Amino acid sequence: MAARRLSSLLSRSIRHLPSASSAPLGRSHGVARPIHRFSTAAAVEELITPPVQVNITKLLINGQFVDSASGKTFPTLDPRTGEVIANVAEGDAEDINRAVAAARKAFDEGPWPKMSAYERSRIMLKFADLVEKHNDEIAALETWDNGKPYLQAAEAEVPSFVRLFRYYAGWADKIHGLTVPADGPHHVQILHEPIGVAGQIIPWNFPLLMFAWKVGPALACGNTIVLKTAEQTPLTALYVAKLFHEAGLPPGVLNIVSGFGPTAGAALASHMDVDKLAFTGSTETGQTVLQLAAKSNLKSVTLELGGKSPFIICEDADIDHAVELAHFALFFNQGQCCCAGSRTYVHERVYDEFVEKAKARAMRRVVGDPFKKGVEQGPQIDSEQFQKVLRYIREGRDSSATLECGGDRIGSKGYFIQPTVFSNVKEDMSIAQDEIFGPVQCVFKFKDIGEVIKRANNTRYGLAAGVFTKNIDTANTLTRGLRAGTVWINCYDVFDAGIPFGGYKMSGMGREKGIHSLNNYLQVKAVVTPLKNPAWI
Repeated sequence: MAARRLSSLLSRSIRHLPSASSAPLGRSHGVARPIHRFSTAAAVEELITPPVQVNITKLLINGQFVDSASGKTFPTLDPRTGEVIANVAEGDAEDINRAVAAARKAFDEGPWPKMSAYERSRIMLKFADLVEKHNDEIAALETWDNGKPYLQAAEAEVPSFVRLFRYYAGWADKIHGLTVPADGPHHVQILHEPIGVAGQIIPWNFPLLMFAWKVGPALACGNTIVLKTAEQTPLTALYVAKLFHEAGLPPGVLNIVSGFGPTAGAALASHMDVDKLAFTGSTETGQTVLQLAAKSNLKSVTLELGGKSPFIICEDADIDHAVELAHFALFFNQGQCCCAGSRTYVHERVYDEFVEKAKARAMRRVVGDPFKKGVEQGPQIDSEQFQKVLRYIREGRDSSATLECGGDRIGSKGYFIQPTVFSNVKEDMSIAQDEIFGPVQCVFKFKDIGEVIKRANNTRYGLAAGVFTKNIDTANTLTRGLRAGTVWINCYDVFDAGIPFGGYKMSGMGREKGIHSLNNYLQVKAVVTPLKNPAWI
């Protein structure tokens, strides 16, 4: 499958889904029934058997899949049912020590940083080809472990993963230094060197894409890696790591430890022999990671954290289009997206029309088994997140906000939640301030541009924002006034490989993707040499 822009694929996935009566993927338990809208409690009771086997459940250390030092395992669960998919090796501090030692040896003594950048590029390109070849199996594994719609994984996320690795493979032999003039007879070189051993901690909402965002630039720069997967979603990282070694990656260059944050994650963040740390996750955990890094060896840290992003719909908007885009901005990936447009600001002149149409669109949203064709929304990731979202819905009900639709679970098993819309939301409500990370749309009313800029910026977060208007002057005023790392105008969730991504304020530090991400994994060294009788200076 040719790699295509993630935004266009995702747009296609929400606008051109097959009908509910289309043939399902894989095999169904019992008698097949049509997919229902979210209001039907039985919508998710008939589940399809995932068309993939789980074969890799051990840690990857020094090129080998091995048991954890303790011998312990933990279950990874199917969010459709809460049942066990597989038991995975549970890494802890001892396993992090083993993985870091392997990465350090691979960096100091191994071929990866010493081979030509062109050879590193070739291995990364071969890996991308292998992932592309195994697209469907990887997508099925991602859907099974995470709960996201199979169409989204197969036609958007795996191709984007491939595109990202090809992008970074292209950068490998284009990273270079400078020569700069000095005020005297000296030759000055500025070298860009690999930083060493990179520790990386990825989240559960986009396991494959976050793997690519972090591993791609680190390897292109010649580093070695210890990556900790989220305990909820360890399977796809292990699967693709096997393909990486088939592509020729030397042992010890990429090490993967599955385990829990307080044990494996904390050990990686505080390890004295890790030179760089990259983390994606909640703001609260990011603060802990930063403290551990500072208290150990003061390793450099990049953080991509939470958000509460405003989506601003101006009075000149095409309401039908705005409703669809705002719906996508919030409900995409079950609302489990750090840059979700979770505060929908609508101009007072079009507010009532927008609310009615947003409610109708949410009620049309198809929730069910993510392996079934036509399903737009699968389950939340696990019981903890499921209960968290329901708690925020209850708090919204108890406030003066108006519950327009949804507000409850779907079915008797799994972690499915009705698409929920609140109107008349005020800034002092918990549903307006906190990152819910679920399918809950909060709609606010505003009067003018100056007011909405002030209200949109009144948050501890600053990850992203959306603007919907036909007026270029209005768009320019908003984009410059909003304190966010990304502002999308008349679009949302456009994630091309070259576009940097990161936040202001408590949404993090540093940038992922694009040329800016390379700086995360490079040291800058100045080399100064005297010149004797130079012909020129």
